[in-house]
Amino acid sequence: MNPVVGLDVAKGESQVQAFLDKKQPYKKSFKVAHTLEGLASLLDFIREVENVSGGRPPIVLESTGHYHTPVVQYFEDRGYLLIIVNPLISYRAKSSSLRKVKTDVIDARHL
Repeated sequence: MNPVVGLDVAKGESQVQAFLDKKQPYKKSFKVAHTLEGLASLLDFIREVENVSGGRPPIVLESTGHYHTPVVQYFEDRGYLLIIVNPLISYRAKSSSLRKVKTDVIDARHL
């Protein structure tokens, strides 16, 4: 399996969607606050993904000015691979979809 965790980062919170493999979502998308408690609960969820998939998932997120900074710092300190995507690239990838619906859940899936 090739697990991955996608985060759609916003001010103070992130929408989370995990995948065990390509097009194989793990559980439902949910929001997590950018607090120590919120990031600790996200870490617990990521460890759950690790146990189910047998591999450590990279965390993919969009560069959002300074909003993504607490998330990046928290997970870099714990040795996770973070893939920070340029917003212009992710916008083009999302706009290639035929559906023009803008939701955080869909954004987390695309990342």
